[in-house]
Amino acid sequence: MKSAISQQRFNRDGEPQTYLNNGHGLRSWFLTKDHKRIAMLYLVSVAFFFAVGGIYALLIRINLLAPNGLFESDTYNRIFTTHGIIMVFFFLVPAVPAVLGNFLLPIMIGAKDLAFPKINLLSWYLYIFGAAFTVIAVIAGGVDTGWTFYTPYSSTYSNSNVLLAGVGIFIVGFSSILTGLNFIVTVHTMRAPGLTWFRLPLFVWANYATSLVIMLSTPVLAITVSLLAIERVAHVGIFDPAIGGDPVLFQHMFWFYSHPAVYIMVLPAMGVISELIANMSKKNVFGYKLVAMSSLAIGVFGFLVWGHHLFVSTQSVYLGIIFSFLSFAVAIPSAIKVFNWTATLFKGSISYDAPMLYGLGFIGLFLIGGMTGLFVAAVGLDVHLTDTYFVIAHFHYVMVGGSLMGFLGGMHLWWPKMTGRMYPEAWARAAMVIQFVGFNLTFFPQFILGYLGMPRRYATYPPEFQVLHIFSTAGATILAIGMAITICYLIWSLKKGQRATPNPWGAAGLEWMTTSPPPTENFYETPVVTWEAYDFTVVRPEDVTGMAAE
Repeated sequence: MKSAISQQRFNRDGEPQTYLNNGHGLRSWFLTKDHKRIAMLYLVSVAFFFAVGGIYALLIRINLLAPNGLFESDTYNRIFTTHGIIMVFFFLVPAVPAVLGNFLLPIMIGAKDLAFPKINLLSWYLYIFGAAFTVIAVIAGGVDTGWTFYTPYSSTYSNSNVLLAGVGIFIVGFSSILTGLNFIVTVHTMRAPGLTWFRLPLFVWANYATSLVIMLSTPVLAITVSLLAIERVAHVGIFDPAIGGDPVLFQHMFWFYSHPAVYIMVLPAMGVISELIANMSKKNVFGYKLVAMSSLAIGVFGFLVWGHHLFVSTQSVYLGIIFSFLSFAVAIPSAIKVFNWTATLFKGSISYDAPMLYGLGFIGLFLIGGMTGLFVAAVGLDVHLTDTYFVIAHFHYVMVGGSLMGFLGGMHLWWPKMTGRMYPEAWARAAMVIQFVGFNLTFFPQFILGYLGMPRRYATYPPEFQVLHIFSTAGATILAIGMAITICYLIWSLKKGQRATPNPWGAAGLEWMTTSPPPTENFYETPVVTWEAYDFTVVRPEDVTGMAAE
């Protein structure tokens, strides 16, 4: 038997033909329908917005070094609003699905591309088009409403660029919808022969569940933003009580999308962690079917808990109790994942390479975020903690700590597959430790600040809080250094890194059965799957029916 990898095609320069060199020039990239190239376009885009959002985060921390602040309150409002909008809508929501999902999902199921390649490219252009409106809003002076756009301030009284930012978010929402639609249709219709539902990698399950959430929740955000624009332009009484509207209606509609959006951010990262834990411990994920179903359960529960954001509004106390109970219940499927990951690690052949360190970092940060979520899910405690720094710390541990660790862990696991190059492992481990220390030093003091009663969104604060803010700013600086190191060595590896073999980790999965980087069509022959998920006896191309040639 002769491996299909030895049957590589070569370009005119004698180099193996892959998606990276199949067509030269920017035009070939901007008109591409290859899901892998579109994933790389997304990677550059979300990396840019992550850097911009990070700069605004550092400006926030610099302002809070001293009790009296560096910026005027209005300027500070615009800074933290820009930080929130960019990080939520242009990094956290699209990062894992649009980059890793786009690149890997077709390969993981043995397909040549996504079901709708042209729509996939359109989704990236919509992302860029929507982002352009938001960038214009920032250049024109920014937005001062907070990323939640609470009415009636945003719909009637703010003199900032609410409409521009709203249009940008509206357009980006359709980018997410198209990506979700593409993933759902692809998983249903394009799986390789023999790849049954319960042979799918857990990363595919997580992105499938995320796509369902995107399809059902994002249209509500579009409707909400549209109503906000109508009230702002036509002064129709929808949310402003002064003209017959109801501001709590906006909160219900906004959080009906935005709480499921938390799982749009973290569910794909959970899928990444399942892959990291399995492949770095060389074991099938303990309770595979339960972990797969827990992804769907998280998606369902995510639509039932939005009311815990309204405990201090005019919402009924009895309704608040129901939402409190449901908010506690949503922890169950998340806990299933964490317990099963831990059981998978037990007696595993664990390799503490950078991807594994990110996986362990995710578990640590997500546990802290999840456990502190129980405090804000309790009605009585939430009355005290609402709109304090405790909430900021909680959602950063879940949304940023979880999503960022998952994204970076996935990037390190699949970087050799995406680029054909290895990164320097020692630098990667050091950077991960620096990021983990910096993140905890940034946000853990904010739990204490919130418990002591410091409200969020304030440019100034009492002097007794300064020490904790100094710790937080120092942590943000350390975190930024860790991120800068990661960016530098990944860019360096593109030219100087050692060439990657098809399966440098000895991992299981169809993506490791093709070249690094993959050819344009992913596989030279359609694989036929005859094994269960995470079968580590099948890690070579010649082990797979359809991947070998006589």
